[in-house]
Amino acid sequence: MRERILILLAGIAAGLLAHNLFIILLQLPDERLQGAVFRVIFFHVPDAWTAFLLFFAAMVASILYLATGNLRYDAFAVASTEVGLAFALANLVTGMIWGANIWGTPWTWDARLTSMLIGCLLYAGYLMLRHAVEDPTERAKNAAVLSIIAFADVPIIFFSIRWWRRMLHPEPVVWGGGFMSPDYWRMLFLNWAPLLLLAAVLLAIRMRQEEQQRELEALRRRAHAL
Repeated sequence: MRERILILLAGIAAGLLAHNLFIILLQLPDERLQGAVFRVIFFHVPDAWTAFLLFFAAMVASILYLATGNLRYDAFAVASTEVGLAFALANLVTGMIWGANIWGTPWTWDARLTSMLIGCLLYAGYLMLRHAVEDPTERAKNAAVLSIIAFADVPIIFFSIRWWRRMLHPEPVVWGGGFMSPDYWRMLFLNWAPLLLLAAVLLAIRMRQEEQQRELEALRRRAHAL
């Protein structure tokens, strides 16, 4: 039953993405100043929102693990981190595609870009730490602390445009300064919906894989004890 629900959600996400891509690529007009590459925003921004949401969920799960010692919270934290990191990297890549066309270079050490890169490195370090510690309890405790520390970078990413005014990154349209037509606004949120569905499916799959991995580790420990 669980697998059927995941397949259904994945199918809905794929259908919505296909529908949105048709509108984004063939029906929405080019942006007046940026041209066709402006369409990247319909993935670039929702990717960031999804990543931040998952990193927040990982932090909350890490706090709950430290408070309760329940390894299910640790499993949720690692699953959220892995899926969130994938969306964060997608945000970086789409931003580099936009930058290569608009700035003439895919990368600058702009405060927004640099803080996002640091965030990706912190969460990649979280995953590397988990592979470096064998004991499940010690691994979960160390990873939870790092997850909480790593999330401190998310507000820095979000507010970097306000804190460092002299930046190449454009002013965000969501909470000040920028402007988009209603059609662009509508599609920005419409395309976030299938990305959230996709994130939920990937999160559920990773949670199941993590549970199976823990079961295997428990069986190995019992075998060694015999």
